Amino acid sequence: MRTARLTNGKHFSIGKILCIGRNYWEHIKELGNAPPEAPVIFIKPASSVIAEGETVVIPPYSHDCHHEAELALLIGTKGKDIPVDQAMEHIAGYGVGIDLTLRDVQGELKKKGLPWEIAKGFDTACPLSAFVEASKVADPQNLQIRLTVNGEIRQDGNTSMMIHSIPAIVSHMSGSFTLEPGDVILTGTPAGVSRIVSGDTLVAEIPGVATLRVSVA
Repeated sequence: MRTARLTNGKHFSIGKILCIGRNYWEHIKELGNAPPEAPVIFIKPASSVIAEGETVVIPPYSHDCHHEAELALLIGTKGKDIPVDQAMEHIAGYGVGIDLTLRDVQGELKKKGLPWEIAKGFDTACPLSAFVEASKVADPQNLQIRLTVNGEIRQDGNTSMMIHSIPAIVSHMSGSFTLEPGDVILTGTPAGVSRIVSGDTLVAEIPGVATLRVSVA
């Protein structure tokens, strides 16, 4: 069973991992996607989670795996149809995650109008840091997100650049899914996504929140 750990020692069993796509304008542009009218939601299974120091294994059916560094929210209290002005009360902590995406597989499935879970939810597709308590993050809507590959900066953005704010994301997600303690929400990625290959070392960082290092088998 995968667990999410707060820096105060409290643990949650990870439930569902809810992800929002196309939440930063520059990332939408770099992939040539159309701006969404509503948040684009997909799910990763808890079995896709790996932790600090573990290893990413790219499936043999892909030759184009991309990194996407994101602010991760850990849900601490249950909620359904949560009003925007109450959404932050349901967040127990903040961390950094990497949404790994098999871009070639995803592209082919999209062309056929098919679901693309196998491009997003494969084993090791969700490296995830420990979480700092929400009370220790003064302004989660103004956090720098950086990702390096072998020491080279690939992504460097800020959560202030989100199209949909953190409270809006939590509220919207809770309209379709009951949020439960241990659920994780990935809030989208800034521009700079690129391919990773065997032997790479990835470091995702949100200063003051978390650092996450993983390698690629």
